Amino acid sequence: MSITDTSTVRWNPEALEEILSNDKGRPVLFTNARILTMDPLIGTMSGADLLFVGALLVGVGPGIITAAGDDNAIVVDCTGLTIAPAVVDTVALVGGRGHRSEYVATLTPGNNPEFLVVPTALAADVPSAVATLMTRPEQVRALVAAGRPVLWSGTDVPGRSTAPEAGIPAAADLTDSPRLGIWIDRNDFLHQELTADGRYDETRGGRPHAYQGRYWIDGNRIDYLDDLGFWAYGEFQGDELHHAGYVMKLG
Repeated sequence: MSITDTSTVRWNPEALEEILSNDKGRPVLFTNARILTMDPLIGTMSGADLLFVGALLVGVGPGIITAAGDDNAIVVDCTGLTIAPAVVDTVALVGGRGHRSEYVATLTPGNNPEFLVVPTALAADVPSAVATLMTRPEQVRALVAAGRPVLWSGTDVPGRSTAPEAGIPAAADLTDSPRLGIWIDRNDFLHQELTADGRYDETRGGRPHAYQGRYWIDGNRIDYLDDLGFWAYGEFQGDELHHAGYVMKLG
């Protein structure tokens, strides 16, 4: 098929079924690809393999395929295709990272397996691979996020996660939340009260109502929308709430 053909491509359907039914115990191996790792140490490889288990990338490079049978790996043949990071570190692309450890989106063992698989003719580099996703999604063989396919053969994967609806959500009923109450920082400067109606009220240095607004809790993350219009966030870590440099505990 010509790369200018806009029809979808039936590509490795059996592998997709195996990945979707995988309980994350079996390794998944994308093999015989050109891989743009964006890692300055590893670089670009040809005829290489990408191995991940669940949401952890565990190997990249040639020769991993030799152990696929031993490991009962799900094998996805990527002959003629390029694998590139799906999350692009634009600062790194222009040389703005001084150390390898600062790169935030590379196909490096230990990172999340988040990548694109596209025809090599459409992926001269990472920007062009990403541009293919944006402008010609039907040519994308796979888009994988945290080890789970999102697109396959240019179409949505059944049961894929969907993006949250745009807009400000309604306040949840937090009546029984153990995180309600007044959070006080170590120096007794900041008092932040979280109420069941999804509102917060901050006292700073004895100044009441310094900031007020709405909040939403998602897991250990808390997002704030102040009545002045700005957004902020915090993170619950055990019995502590970390927010804007402050470490607070329930008073």
